[in-house]
Amino acid sequence: MSRSKSVLSGGVRTADLAVLGMLVEHIPSADVQAAVKQAGRESKRDRLLPAEFLVLYVVSLSLYRDVSYEEVLSCVLEGWRWLGLGEHKIATKGAVTQARIRLGAQTLRLLFERLAQPLAQAKTKGAWYRSRRLVAIDGSTLTVPDSMKNAEAFGYAVDPNYASYPLIRYLCLSETGTHAPLAACMGPYATGELTLVRQIIPSFKPGMLVLADRRFVNYKLWEECLPTGADLLWRAPSYLGLKKGKVLEDGSWLSFLKPRDLERPELNRVVRVVQYTVEGSDETYRLVTNILDPKEAPAIELAQLYTQRWEIESSFDEMKTHLRGARMLLRSKVPELVEQEFWGLLIAYRAIRSLMHEAALAHNKDPDEVSFVSTVRIVRRTLPQRAAFSPSTAATHALEA
Repeated sequence: MSRSKSVLSGGVRTADLAVLGMLVEHIPSADVQAAVKQAGRESKRDRLLPAEFLVLYVVSLSLYRDVSYEEVLSCVLEGWRWLGLGEHKIATKGAVTQARIRLGAQTLRLLFERLAQPLAQAKTKGAWYRSRRLVAIDGSTLTVPDSMKNAEAFGYAVDPNYASYPLIRYLCLSETGTHAPLAACMGPYATGELTLVRQIIPSFKPGMLVLADRRFVNYKLWEECLPTGADLLWRAPSYLGLKKGKVLEDGSWLSFLKPRDLERPELNRVVRVVQYTVEGSDETYRLVTNILDPKEAPAIELAQLYTQRWEIESSFDEMKTHLRGARMLLRSKVPELVEQEFWGLLIAYRAIRSLMHEAALAHNKDPDEVSFVSTVRIVRRTLPQRAAFSPSTAATHALEA
């Protein structure tokens, strides 16, 4: 016999309330309050939509991309009551917008920075190379509504195939094993990734092995990264001259990165070069690393390891296609709220990834074995049999999907 849907007043399903439960579980109230205070956005009086509530509302927009602002608000209000967090009234669309403007983008950015801690534990499969935490940097773009303010703030792509909407360019540093973002930044479309990455470098830490594509390799940027104590494994572009110096026992060799247009040997930076081809392809790969001892990281292991860099591209696909939807369109028509929504998207994505990591640890699995698509679908739509539904069961079911 078919089972009727579990609904609450206003047509909000119990599953929708479980979504808010998941967000509250992975976005601690203390961190929200601290971010609101740090941004100077504490409510001056008992407003209809106080700042702490609005943070969860903005994050929820990423999980309900096809639902109107008002309906998302109704759902979050119902969930807020269901979790015993207080009573608030339905606000108009204009009131919601004004409340979001009062909240600002900085609050969400500060909250993301507080939450963006490494997820991988020592027993997390696929997250480590020997004792090093595997992370990667890369960039992508997101389309935003074609308002005059967005166009002025962010600009359009030169390619006419992508020029219908303004775009933001963003960059992330992510764990490759869990896909959890550890740092991010955004800017206008015309902002180059080599400019944005300098906002990410302070998040490099000793014990990390940072993977990056060939467009990041240059002497100046390499020098800026070394003081962080992180190890680097970046693909070198074909035009970069890396003359063979001492050939090491594993076939890799020592070479130099040199400052451009300067003949000052004392400034040359010693790097180790790993060169290889992939079976079935004529393309030659050259990797440069600051791990100079082949005993610490043999060339064959580094060549195999570099494939983990593509995990960050999978993260972008998950955020842009499976979480946001194929249109990849943020909703806001005002630049500050676009930025606010961007940070909300990253917070929502991290919450989902944290959920998946917990399930993977509980079942001694690699987080890659947990289906992101199934987890999002279950978090959004599964109708639990009881109101005490634990969000972690969503990722457990995704292991079986």
